[in-house]
Amino acid sequence: MQLLIPHSLFLLLSLLSFAPSSEGLRTKIRSVPRRRSLQNRAEPISGSTTDSVGNIPLNDEQNTQYVGNLTISGAPFQVIIDTGSADLWVAGQIQDSTDLGVSTAIQYAVGKATGDVNTATVDFAGYTVEKQAYLLVKDTSTFTADLSSEGISGLVGLGPSSGSVILGALGNSTGNTVLDNIFLQNTSTPNFISFLLQRDGDPTQSFSGELTVGEIIAPFDNITSQPKLPVQVLDSSSRSAQHWTTTLDEDGIIGPDGQPIKISSIVPDNGGKLFAVIDSGFTLPQVPRKVSDAIYGRVQGANYSVENSVWTIPCGQELNISFKLGGVTFPVHPLDTSSSDFAMTNSKGETVCVGTFQPITSAFSLQGEFDLILGMGFLRNAYTLLDFGDFIAGSNGSTSDPYIQMISTTNPAEAHSDFVTARLKGIDTTSSSQYTLLPAGKGQTSPVPDGERVQHAEQKVIRYMPLIIIVSGGILALAVGCCLWRWLKRRRLSRRNAAALRSTAEGFRRGPYRPLDEPAPPPMHMQAMGSHSKNQEYGDPFASRERL
Repeated sequence: MQLLIPHSLFLLLSLLSFAPSSEGLRTKIRSVPRRRSLQNRAEPISGSTTDSVGNIPLNDEQNTQYVGNLTISGAPFQVIIDTGSADLWVAGQIQDSTDLGVSTAIQYAVGKATGDVNTATVDFAGYTVEKQAYLLVKDTSTFTADLSSEGISGLVGLGPSSGSVILGALGNSTGNTVLDNIFLQNTSTPNFISFLLQRDGDPTQSFSGELTVGEIIAPFDNITSQPKLPVQVLDSSSRSAQHWTTTLDEDGIIGPDGQPIKISSIVPDNGGKLFAVIDSGFTLPQVPRKVSDAIYGRVQGANYSVENSVWTIPCGQELNISFKLGGVTFPVHPLDTSSSDFAMTNSKGETVCVGTFQPITSAFSLQGEFDLILGMGFLRNAYTLLDFGDFIAGSNGSTSDPYIQMISTTNPAEAHSDFVTARLKGIDTTSSSQYTLLPAGKGQTSPVPDGERVQHAEQKVIRYMPLIIIVSGGILALAVGCCLWRWLKRRRLSRRNAAALRSTAEGFRRGPYRPLDEPAPPPMHMQAMGSHSKNQEYGDPFASRERL
């Protein structure tokens, strides 16, 4: 079975239903760092929606979503920046827009955008695209959060175009994504994007959120010398599920006890590595349940919320984990390992923090294409570059393979100080006994819902379907062969028996038995019983005869 929906799904997971209002809490955008282009790029076709071509400042909505500005027919829209999907959709009134008469829906992990495909002039990151296809959505009620109250008008997908629902619905280049059109129209522009995600509540972070198209942010120039993480390119039958997917190193997840978390991949031919999707559209990173349990299950006072599918822990618990990609270690800031942004309380009414590395449920990969989704909780710890390579045929770089480059932005010592300031009011109690992890094997594990068991069973069936077909075919062929062999054996036996009967009948005709039509033998003369002759005493029975 092939999934027809983009997996990224969406950052507005069910947790946002109890998130506090973020009105008035948008982070003020600081001055944007200087950017340097890798090579000369073309000027935009016309106009610009930002101070610099190739740049969009990102607003941080309480660490749950990142939004940037674009315009459609001159009207501004604040849209979610999502590297896990490919399409542009907005809700609102737009002038000078052409309805193409095609309706479709973009399904996310939480919520669905349904509407009519339109084309209009779109300005994005200082580039202008004429007749850009987008979905004009009239109803966003299926999303858990009220987007309009957050000042959000839509979403722009920044993933590979093979996952585009609009492109699939139109079936031709009219449905090209925004980035595809930018790179194809400006062929001298390097076909990559990069982004930084700001951390709300970090007392020392020195940069603001930013998305660039074909540009490098100057303080992180050396990102281009970082390992190029190859992107897993799916075969044609699964191309609609293509994402920015790469592999972690072996033993690539280091738990809070400093030891690797042992977990096997569900991806076929995984080489002992886990496959991770880089997705700026997921608030909470999605990891295998065993990984989530290993991170939070040994915390004193931890509790798993079945209703919300998350762990909750005391907010003073500092947890330091890291991920390894391309031989490089990426520490996760402890303010990102747990979140105080959701205002949750325990049964005693005490404020607790949410474990941000959530068991992968809503975005589980039925086809076994990936194991985990590195969402915002991880991505705030790296500056990330996504190179499209030959995902965009005919663009600059279209002869190279797509890849990902990342550079860590988290210093563990500074991160510890930030945690003490933000969560412990400046008093370092992280080494106290109440925050000591329980011994290995003594921690809790989260219950596995029945629906998740079914998903995993379905995934195993799909994963092993080729083998099942081969084995089933072999068994069927063996059964047919056995039946045929027995039939042939019985047929040979029947022929042998028939031949034996014919041989016996022939023998009967030629043997001592006379046929009924042969003449009778001459009459035999035998001595009558009770008669005696004079020669009888000599023992000659035929000495005297009488005719019968």
